Amino acid sequence: MDNKAMYKLSYGLFVLSAKTGEKENGCITNTAIQVASDPNQISFAVNKANYTHDMVMDTKKCNLSVISEEADFELFKHFGFQSGRDVDKFAGYTKLDYAANGIPYITAGTNAFFSIDVRQAVDLGSHTLFIGEPSAMEVLSEAPSATYGYYQSSIKPKPEKPARSEGGKTVWRCKICGYEYVGETLPEDFICPICKHPASDFEKVG
Repeated sequence: MDNKAMYKLSYGLFVLSAKTGEKENGCITNTAIQVASDPNQISFAVNKANYTHDMVMDTKKCNLSVISEEADFELFKHFGFQSGRDVDKFAGYTKLDYAANGIPYITAGTNAFFSIDVRQAVDLGSHTLFIGEPSAMEVLSEAPSATYGYYQSSIKPKPEKPARSEGGKTVWRCKICGYEYVGETLPEDFICPICKHPASDFEKVG
């Protein structure tokens, strides 16, 4: 089975932001879509390991910033390759504005944002599927939305060789974020500590 077939699905990429008390956080998600028009409803899935997931579950409010083809890799690194449990992702971050719900949204490398009031949460195992109604939405740019395929081909840095570390051990690289695991074998239940993808999304470099 070729897991790269997943890259052919035409879903986009988004920064999901939330706020609990004075704490603001955001993460990258790749599944958001309009699922109904009357009333207008949007669904989005979030990995349960993400701190933003817990904030949305708690407050039932969030913003979705739609990433465009003008985004650079730094946007993905900032919101996708570090945990809000360890760092304050919005400390000193200036490429944002605040929606009426008091939650920040991203203004650089994005083409629209949605403020969402969550109405339902469906347990999907590794993820929760949230379904909500937009309370606000705005177009920020006419740049095309970045699809997952565009990210893979044009934004994410290409892997570098060799396939072995300086100590002679095998290197396994996450195809999603680039995290490297060093060891002769990659455990079947291994989860990427950065982007939370499973072992099936790793490949031996080379």
